[in-house]
Amino acid sequence: MSKKILKIKNLKVSRNEQEIVHGISFEIPAGTIQVLMGPNGSGKSSLANALMGHPDYTITDGSVLLDSEDITSLTPDRRAKLGLLLSLQSPPEIPGVPLAEFLRLAYNAVHDQDIDSIDFRQMLEVQLKRFSLPASFADRGVNEGFSGGERKKAEMLQLAVLSPKYAVLDETDSGLDVDALKLVAEGVGALQSEGTGLLLITHHTRILNYLKPNRVLVMKDGLIVRNGGPELALEIEEKGFSNI
Repeated sequence: MSKKILKIKNLKVSRNEQEIVHGISFEIPAGTIQVLMGPNGSGKSSLANALMGHPDYTITDGSVLLDSEDITSLTPDRRAKLGLLLSLQSPPEIPGVPLAEFLRLAYNAVHDQDIDSIDFRQMLEVQLKRFSLPASFADRGVNEGFSGGERKKAEMLQLAVLSPKYAVLDETDSGLDVDALKLVAEGVGALQSEGTGLLLITHHTRILNYLKPNRVLVMKDGLIVRNGGPELALEIEEKGFSNI
């Protein structure tokens, strides 16, 4: 039986023929939280997009292995069906498409099922309560008129519903007040306890007050320059990225 792990091996990523990520390697075992920190412009979001197969980001070298299966050249929908999900830093609005229907269609596509609206709604309402969201939240257009905190809660709702094997969370903690931050952290912790492997991308340490990462990686100028345990995040908070 193959070990459940997402492996990034010597990955190089370019956009518009300019290399942004210069050959990085690390692993995300199932049921763990790996934190990727770094200043703005260090290549964190470029890495996240490349892992999910965004067409604007080209993997020029290296590989991405999901439970030993090479997904480096697969389309985003194939990666999603195999169990990889990206939570966007700035989720887009989709006016006129109810969140509940969007999530139902995504669930059916990822899991190759055809769950009907009534059964799905019952399942969704359990998750809405989990994130202290009213039932009416599911009837609103996807991110339409949502506050920053509501968008992040909607992203966590999507993660809970789709239950991926691995999730890349691109600055899910940005712009949140204390209550929303705690709720998002609880959602991340719940996914970890259910066996999801998580890559949490951030340049703040606030969310780590509520989570215990297995590993902290520091990215600067497209390279991993440091890695260590949770104590590394405390060092960053004290010294800043420029002194790491």
